[in-house]
Amino acid sequence: MKNIFPQSLSSRLRPSSPPLHTIVEGGIGMPVIKTNEWLLEHYQDPLKLCKKMKPFFPRVSVNEIYDYFRLHGMYQEAVKSGATLVQTMKQNNIWGIVEREHQALQKKWKGPDVPIIILPSNTADPKLLSDTNGKAGLAFADKLFLFVPETILAHELKALFIHEYNHLCRMWLTKKEENSFTLLDSIILEGLAEHAVRERLGEAFTATWTNYYSHEKLARIWEKSILPKRMLKKSHHLHNQYLYGWNGHPKMAGYCVGYYLVETYMNTHKVCILDILGENAEVIAGLTQLKK
Repeated sequence: MKNIFPQSLSSRLRPSSPPLHTIVEGGIGMPVIKTNEWLLEHYQDPLKLCKKMKPFFPRVSVNEIYDYFRLHGMYQEAVKSGATLVQTMKQNNIWGIVEREHQALQKKWKGPDVPIIILPSNTADPKLLSDTNGKAGLAFADKLFLFVPETILAHELKALFIHEYNHLCRMWLTKKEENSFTLLDSIILEGLAEHAVRERLGEAFTATWTNYYSHEKLARIWEKSILPKRMLKKSHHLHNQYLYGWNGHPKMAGYCVGYYLVETYMNTHKVCILDILGENAEVIAGLTQLKK
C-alpha cells in the first residue's frame, strides 16, 4: 500500500466514499464495481475514466485522482481497444475471481462491505513489471482499488486482492487515522497482509521479497535500522526510505522485517491472521506484553 503523495492530498483521499445505499441506488453495484462498462466507454481516455471515481473522492479533483492512480500503477495510455481489453479480462474472469475471494474473506475476517474497483495496470512500466509482475493495489479504509494486467493469472490476482483487502480490514478494525501511522504500524500492516496470502494460498504464492533475507539478517535489520526509527510518522520523509529500502537501506527492508515480526509472533503464540488482525503493532512486534 504505497503512499508517496503529499500528506495534504492523502488526507483528502481517505476516507470519502459515498454511503453504500447511494452507490447501490446509483446503479454502480456492490461490492465489485462493474468497471467493464466504464472501460468500454472510457478506456481510450484515462482522465474521463477517472471522472467515474469522483464520487469516491469528493474533495479531490479528477486530475489529482488521475495523477495519484498513475503513481500507484494505473495504466497511462490505451494500447488496444476497450472492447478487446474487456474481452480478455472477462475471459480471465477477473471480476468473478475477485468477487468470490471477497465473499470468502469478508466472512472469514468479518470485514466491511466496500466498493472494489478493478482497472488496468501500467504494463509499460518496466519497474512495475519486474517488482510485481505488473500488478498493484490501493487500500483505503472504505474502498479498494486493484490495478492489474488483463492477462493476470488467477493465483496472482487472488494474492493481490488478499493482501490489499487485509490492509483494508486492519484499518477498519483499528480505526487508526493515516496521519498517525508510524513506521512500525506500516511494517506490521505489510507483514500481516503477506502472511494472509501465505495462510490462504500457501507460501509458494507469497511475494518474492519474503525470501530476500535470512532470519538472522532480518533480526539485525530490525534491531539496528528499523527499531530505532519505528516511531517515524508516515508523513516523515525518511518513512518510505526504511519501508521500501531506498537510499542505501536493504531492499524492501520494512516489508521484510514486518513479515519476520508477524511470523515470529504467530509461531510463538500459535495464532492465525484472524486472531491478530486488529492487534496493536507494538504487541505483534514484541515491544509490550499482550494486554489482558
